[in-house]
Amino acid sequence: MQESITAFLEEFFTPDIVVWLLSLLPVSEIRGALIAARAYDMSWLYGLVVGFIGNMLPIPFILLFIRKVFDWMKKIPKLGPVVDRLLKRADQKGQKLGKYELWGLFILVAIPLPGTGAWTGALVATVANMRIKKSLPTIALGVLTAGIIVCLILYGLPNIASKLF
Repeated sequence: MQESITAFLEEFFTPDIVVWLLSLLPVSEIRGALIAARAYDMSWLYGLVVGFIGNMLPIPFILLFIRKVFDWMKKIPKLGPVVDRLLKRADQKGQKLGKYELWGLFILVAIPLPGTGAWTGALVATVANMRIKKSLPTIALGVLTAGIIVCLILYGLPNIASKLF
């Protein structure tokens, strides 16, 4: 799916903008942005900075306004069940955080796996009624950590392998 999104974006935008746009999307986030940055032969640091900025841009808005958006969406018959499922999943992830909610939020965002990331973290933080002044820096640190992990995999491992073989 990411390949088709990237191909579509490449028709209209420069590689820098493609990386930034991919980082904005809830599915790809910084992980997808760094894959694209590597494919475009961008430096790891440049890809990390562009991906971080793009990934974090929507997060304050999600933290501030997602409840209002969901309330509006629930009024639309076909969207109500979708919102209910999203809230149920976020609540389940939020319950796993327990008393270590900031550490749990950090780990949820920092582990670069499907179903994790800043968007999910912001949704979980909202459902768990976490304060924005605590959840936003925690999410930012998680995004940075996920980006570093992905950079190590995409940029570091190939360099190590080329020196070994």
